[in-house]
Amino acid sequence: MDIKEIQSLIKFVAKSGATEVKLEMDDVKITIRTGETGSKGETTYIQQVPSMAPAPVAQAAPQAAVDAAPAAATPAAADEDSKYITVKSPIIGTFYRKPSPDKPVFIEVGDTINTGDVLCVIEAMKLFNEIESEVSGKIVKVLVDDASPVEFDQPLFLVDPS
Repeated sequence: MDIKEIQSLIKFVAKSGATEVKLEMDDVKITIRTGETGSKGETTYIQQVPSMAPAPVAQAAPQAAVDAAPAAATPAAADEDSKYITVKSPIIGTFYRKPSPDKPVFIEVGDTINTGDVLCVIEAMKLFNEIESEVSGKIVKVLVDDASPVEFDQPLFLVDPS
């Protein structure tokens, strides 16, 4: 199952109104939980079943990071940025603005983007996933530093659609 299939599954579950969906395949287990009707939060857990004994430390770290993510948003910043579209991370991983260390960044503040343009890459489990824009507009702000860890649904960029 690739990242595009997982993203479309998350969107489908969110639109369907289901509160929880579990999917187990040969080596992947996915649980998608949507928040109550009044909240917009979604939680997705993707667990790859290892062929050898699992390391308990590796499983404890992502859970702690997921719990800390909602505390990062501030109401004052949300008010002034409400006219912009927020591009959010579709996966958990490490955020990179460049395709490789010796290449230029994908986009800068002030660049005009179109739907389908690559904005960044997120490394997850040694795989580099290109994050494409779902909107057209002008990049107003980059919200994450290069080589920083990001969580699912964490804001990455602010885009002015006008």
